[in-house]
Amino acid sequence: MWKTCKTGLVMRRALFYGLLASLFFAFTFIFNRSMNLDDGYWLWSAVLRYVFMLPILGVLVWRQKGIRKVTLEIKKQPFTWLLWSTVGFGLFYMPLSMASVYGESWFVAATWQITIVAGVLLTPLFGKRIPVKNLLCSGIILVGIFLLQLSHVRGMETDGLLTALALIIAAGFAYPLGNRKMMQHACAELTTVQRVFGMTLCSMPFWILCALYALYTNGMPSGGQAVQSAVVAVFSGVIATVLFFEATNMVKNNPKQLAVIEATQSGEVLFTLAGGILFLGDALPAAAGMAGILIIVVGMVLNSFWG
Repeated sequence: MWKTCKTGLVMRRALFYGLLASLFFAFTFIFNRSMNLDDGYWLWSAVLRYVFMLPILGVLVWRQKGIRKVTLEIKKQPFTWLLWSTVGFGLFYMPLSMASVYGESWFVAATWQITIVAGVLLTPLFGKRIPVKNLLCSGIILVGIFLLQLSHVRGMETDGLLTALALIIAAGFAYPLGNRKMMQHACAELTTVQRVFGMTLCSMPFWILCALYALYTNGMPSGGQAVQSAVVAVFSGVIATVLFFEATNMVKNNPKQLAVIEATQSGEVLFTLAGGILFLGDALPAAAGMAGILIIVVGMVLNSFWG
């Protein structure tokens, strides 16, 4: 009885963290679109987020007296840290930033929800069975997302649509794969903040290469882009990432509950839609889009119920 109550409490807390993370993750899509509208180079938007994240996380880990612990863990398996940090952060955020060139903030946020299904489909790689009910709920959420995008997709060039979809699908698989692999390999004694700091640090070789390319092709970023990237780094890169990674870490041994927590990211669609309309002047979705929003909410509720 006590164990059941405790498990339920942990799940509710993880669910709250996941939904709160989706609110802060929405800043990614809103500000990336804003920077593109201001002619900011998408690759600088990606690079600067992690450049700003590193010292912020470093201070937080230093206050925990955990710098030495993190560096020792990285030294034990450097290739693993470099590989999955690059996958989970680099191959996630670079294509997602590039995709923001192709449409409104909510379009990218909605398409990004492919990561919900991706997370469920990756389950067998970790020795677990695919939670079928959660996969069905994820499918319901994706139906809602399709309806939300329908009017936008009709007015979009085919090449642009296919490019955006390819980029977001790649990002959608890279993010949960990198996160789950590091949960599997990182020392259990590391806190979530320490793990995120270690991954950010180990993704730096990738971001340095990206920065050199951005500098060569587009020169230095503007001051406005740097400021907006700093906001994304704090709200999405630090707050949202730590909340989401903590939520997934709390239920990492239960594939059904893990699928539920990963599905909370669908809340980003609603938050990004509201933010894009209020701050960027994005158009309201048509009637089909409104129906899509309702279906997304239903899918989220069912996913939580079956977790």
